[in-house]
Amino acid sequence: MAIFGKKTVTNNIKISFDLDEVLFVSPATHKTEPAPIFPFNIIFKERLRYGAPDLINELQKRGYEVWVYTSSYRTQRYIKCLFRLYGVKFNEIVNAQRHLKEVQGNKKEILPQKIPSKYRISLHIDDETVVATYGKAYGFDVFQLDAQDDDWEEKILERMKQIEKKKFRELEQ
Repeated sequence: MAIFGKKTVTNNIKISFDLDEVLFVSPATHKTEPAPIFPFNIIFKERLRYGAPDLINELQKRGYEVWVYTSSYRTQRYIKCLFRLYGVKFNEIVNAQRHLKEVQGNKKEILPQKIPSKYRISLHIDDETVVATYGKAYGFDVFQLDAQDDDWEEKILERMKQIEKKKFRELEQ
């Protein structure tokens, strides 16, 4: 919930994260969270971008829904279990299977691998330029993140504040 002036607004604002090269990164190129303890470090080989658990929890604390939207075929159970080790619980997970069923469906036209606007997601975080390009065509906002960036958390929080203010202005009209 956000308070602007004397009006209170329920956020109902969703943010989604891609997995590969966004939340899951290589320790050779990015700062990462510590690996899970044994035996989980053997089951879950991926390493989380440093600060991801804190950012996700902070976004939820501020009233945002936090989703995973990935073209990966990792199961929802796998994703949930891995992030639970870091104290993170997502509101929703859209993986390749769910996307194909709910977004692509029986459409003859081949759709992009991600269309966050179909789920009313306000901001999608991704590393791929093509996803940002599709954002313009399919009506969704993308924050492109790829290289190591020590300020990535603050930049995303700031973008979410901007989105919240914009939605509040739209509600006032």
